[in-house]
Amino acid sequence: MTTKALTIDTFEQAVTQNDIVIVDFWAAWCGPCRAFAPVFEAASETHSDIVFAKVDTEAEQQLAAGFQITSIPTLMIFRENVIVFSQAGALPAAQLEQLIAGVRALDMNEVRAQIAAQESGERSDGAQV
Repeated sequence: MTTKALTIDTFEQAVTQNDIVIVDFWAAWCGPCRAFAPVFEAASETHSDIVFAKVDTEAEQQLAAGFQITSIPTLMIFRENVIVFSQAGALPAAQLEQLIAGVRALDMNEVRAQIAAQESGERSDGAQV
């Protein structure tokens, strides 16, 4: 599978209709972004069940601002419509593969429980914050 370009109009649908979506926020003028592009593309060919998407931060400034992208490349991973990873910086292929394996292994019921606890002001041990 090749990477898919996302816009402000297509972003939400891509994230809500796919189990795992990995988004690369990038710009054409960014050297590290260009260096990371072949790694990202190769991973997209290896993992056909995952959507690999790119957001051009120059063309999609409103979308980038909405996710508070201040440094590129930034990699963001959504699993079942939840952001489970967000980090600036290009990754080597081996580290990207480890990250993908980790995202696949997540117990999303546990992730949602942790999010709910944070939103209600509880710590993971049940004490109030």
